[in-house]
Amino acid sequence: MMHRLDEVATALSARLEGDGSLKIGGAAEPATAGAQDLALAMSPKFAEGLSQGQARAAILWEGADWRALGLEAALFVPRPRYALAGVTAMLDPGPEIPAGVHSTAVIDPSAQIGANASIGPFCVIGRDVRIGANARIAAHCSIGSEARIGDDVLLHAGTRIGARVAIGDRFIAQPSAVIGADGLSFVTPETSAVEQARATLGDTGDAKGQAWTRIHSLGAVVIGDDVELGANACVDSGTIRPTRIADGCKIDNLVHIAHNVELGEHCLLAALVGIAGSTRVGNRCVFGGQVGVSDNIFVGDDVIASGGTKVLSNVPAGRVLMGYPAVKMDTHVEIYKALRRLPRLLGEVRALQKAVSKPGASD
Repeated sequence: MMHRLDEVATALSARLEGDGSLKIGGAAEPATAGAQDLALAMSPKFAEGLSQGQARAAILWEGADWRALGLEAALFVPRPRYALAGVTAMLDPGPEIPAGVHSTAVIDPSAQIGANASIGPFCVIGRDVRIGANARIAAHCSIGSEARIGDDVLLHAGTRIGARVAIGDRFIAQPSAVIGADGLSFVTPETSAVEQARATLGDTGDAKGQAWTRIHSLGAVVIGDDVELGANACVDSGTIRPTRIADGCKIDNLVHIAHNVELGEHCLLAALVGIAGSTRVGNRCVFGGQVGVSDNIFVGDDVIASGGTKVLSNVPAGRVLMGYPAVKMDTHVEIYKALRRLPRLLGEVRALQKAVSKPGASD
């Protein structure tokens, strides 16, 4: 789809200079931009790339001379990366899901599907499911019995939603996301070695080998509005009470949220984050890639954990964490500096040992 540049400017609340009638059909890096692409040249380091590409219009950094850069028009925005969100939203057609219900979809007669829904090939929708208006459900999705899904949802191919899961409006699931699988909840007839080790911090005592017995997951999952879930991400059902994800959370690929976890509003979780069972996470927390969070702890509001951090105990609000085990980021930086100095320090210690006489040796 083509857009006039002045339409793009209006949508982005951008300042337009030059020819607003130019037609834009895509976005590109400056050096590879075609004549109908909007070049994303948001800082001076991209100036050279503009001369290599064929863009006629670009988003530029404030103060740039668009005429001298060989352009016919330019957009200026106060926060370029935020503008990028608007540009990509305008230009992204999304998955192609034809209107209506595909002939191969299997929908239980008791299910209620909202107006203007699009349901792709080989989808299976179970008993007493409720799906809101304008839903777009791609091929091979399955939705378990009594699930509730709000308006304007988008389920990419292969999404799995379990029984009794409740999801709000404008939910997006990337391919093969799974919501509502059973959690890892098992118990032994007598005290297990794991329980002994946890109680003693390392000693398994006289615990004997035993088989594991499943504790079934009855609590399902409750997800708020405007939540996005990445490809192959998994949210487990709660054991008795539901696992909860509040409004506005954005969850990346391959993230695992275990049973009974409660995730606050507007959290951002990068790929491979794992949050163990019954942990509560506050609002607006940001976890980098491969962050691990232990079970049955509390993480306060506005906590930031850098990639690879392992959170093993309660965290107060506003803390910025790094390392394994997690400590304040500035503390971790000092620890890392000290570790880098260890080889030199050990060399100095060895030299001092040689210089000092052994006990009992004659002078």
